[in-house]
Amino acid sequence: MTIKRSELHHYLNSYLNSGAIKDYCPNGLQVEGSESIGKVITGVTACQALIDRAVDEQADAILVHHGYFWKGEPEPITGMKKARIKQLLKHDINLFAYHLPLDVHPEVGNNAQLAKLMGWQMEGPVDANDPACPLVMGALKESMTGQLLAKELEQKLERPLTCWVEPIQPIRKLAWCTGGGQGFIDRAAALGADAFITGEVSEPTIHSAREQGIGFYAAGHHATERYGAKALGEHIAQKFSLDVQFIDIDSPA
Repeated sequence: MTIKRSELHHYLNSYLNSGAIKDYCPNGLQVEGSESIGKVITGVTACQALIDRAVDEQADAILVHHGYFWKGEPEPITGMKKARIKQLLKHDINLFAYHLPLDVHPEVGNNAQLAKLMGWQMEGPVDANDPACPLVMGALKESMTGQLLAKELEQKLERPLTCWVEPIQPIRKLAWCTGGGQGFIDRAAALGADAFITGEVSEPTIHSAREQGIGFYAAGHHATERYGAKALGEHIAQKFSLDVQFIDIDSPA
């Protein structure tokens, strides 16, 4: 089966509610390719390795979480950016990218998919009035020690934690934000979370965790965001009978 580029673009924008979310990059179609789409490659980041795999697979479109044209980055299309875009244009491959919309979606979003993987009970975003807020709250089915949560994260994400801080009490109430969400730790602590899970860590994060007694887990930006693009691809494959393949270009970050 195939679908028109415009039809897929409209559906993705509507399904992910991208028009309501203020972001750091354009969400949706970032590079225009062929009008007819039958084969889609999904992945976390539109790096050169993923593009090359899409070319090998004769894909018509790539659908990712991390695309291009971020606020604050150099605007000229030179060097690495030129090479990536040149390859897409040469092979007439569409690039679709959804950043915050794919973090916060209640079904296929990165936060929801991480909760599903880990077996956490997800309550939802901490600010129902802000559709772009990526911090969510939830709970464990049963309380556990900080060390046991660390072990479960490493087992299910299949990689060592970057670092973690022991909480002052057993963990039951959770807050999490996949990717680079370490800046939310103070808000998580203020909301009464026993532990906060995200992808990355900054130097002040450790002190915030220690001094507020909240458990902190940096589980990897890529590792915590593998699942949204994959789930979204599976969704459109089922809805439109498309050939969709998830390709994981691993990153230790």
